[in-house]
Amino acid sequence: MNKTILITGTSSGIGKETAKYFQAKGWNVIATMRSPDKEKELSIMENVLVVKMDVLDLQSIDKAVHRGLEQFGGIDVLLNNAGYGAYGPLESFPRENIIRQFNTNVIGLLDVTRAILPHFRARHSGTIINISSIGGKMTFPLGSLYHGSKFAVEGISESLSFEMEAIGVKVRIIEPGGVATDFAGRSFDFQNNESMVEYQEMVGKTLLGFEETLGDTSKLSKPSLVAAVIYQAATDTSNRLRYRVGKDAEILLTRRGESSDAHFLQGIKQQFNL
Repeated sequence: MNKTILITGTSSGIGKETAKYFQAKGWNVIATMRSPDKEKELSIMENVLVVKMDVLDLQSIDKAVHRGLEQFGGIDVLLNNAGYGAYGPLESFPRENIIRQFNTNVIGLLDVTRAILPHFRARHSGTIINISSIGGKMTFPLGSLYHGSKFAVEGISESLSFEMEAIGVKVRIIEPGGVATDFAGRSFDFQNNESMVEYQEMVGKTLLGFEETLGDTSKLSKPSLVAAVIYQAATDTSNRLRYRVGKDAEILLTRRGESSDAHFLQGIKQQFNL
C-alpha cells in the first residue's frame, strides 16, 4: 500500500517540487494550497490530491485533512512547508504584518500539526517534517521577524520531538540555505520607511548584499535538492532531528556553532559591509 504525505504550500517552490518528487517515488500526495483552481500541473498527476488549505484558516485545515484521509485512507507524513518572510527595520512594520509573519510561520504550523495529531496518535506512527532555514539557527540584518519565526520553528520542533516519542511519531527539521525559488516574489514582504533616516545606510547595504548573494542562482540549491533531503528525512528510520541542505548551510551553520556571538556577528557585518 502506498504511503501518503500531506504538504502545505505546494503552489510553487519547495512545496511543489517535493510533491512531484514524492509522487515520482510512488507516494500518494495531498498537495494543499490557497488557490487550487490555479494549479495545472499537480492536479493531473496520478495519486495526487490538490486541495484548498490556508494555514490561517482552521476550517480549511480540517477540511483538507479530512479530504486527504477520505481519499487515501491514512496519512504517514506531514510536511509543514507554507511560509512567509518579512524583512526590514522592525520600527517600519505595521502590527498586522508582524502578526501575519508569526501566524503563517508559527501558529499555522501548529494548527496544521494539531489537526493531524489525533490521526497519528491513533495509528501510533507518523512523521512531522518542518521546514526551517539556516535562518532558524543564525540571523542576517533586518530579519528580526522572519528569523524570530524560524527560531520558533526550531524550538517547537525540538521540544515536540520528546512528546511525539510517546505516540511513535518522529519529528524532522529541514534547514536549507539559499534556494533558487520565487520566494522573494511571492512570499517576501519588505518594509522600509525612508523617513527613518537612521536605518537607511544599513537598509541599502543589506539589500545590496542580498542581491549579490542571491542574485546568482547558480550558487543556490535547487528545490529538487531540498525535496530529496525531505524524502530522506521522511524515510529515515533513525532518530535524527535536523537535516541541512546546501553547501552554504553546512558552512554557515558549522561556523555559527564554532564561533562566539561576537565573532560570528562581526563576520556577518563584514559580509554586508556594515
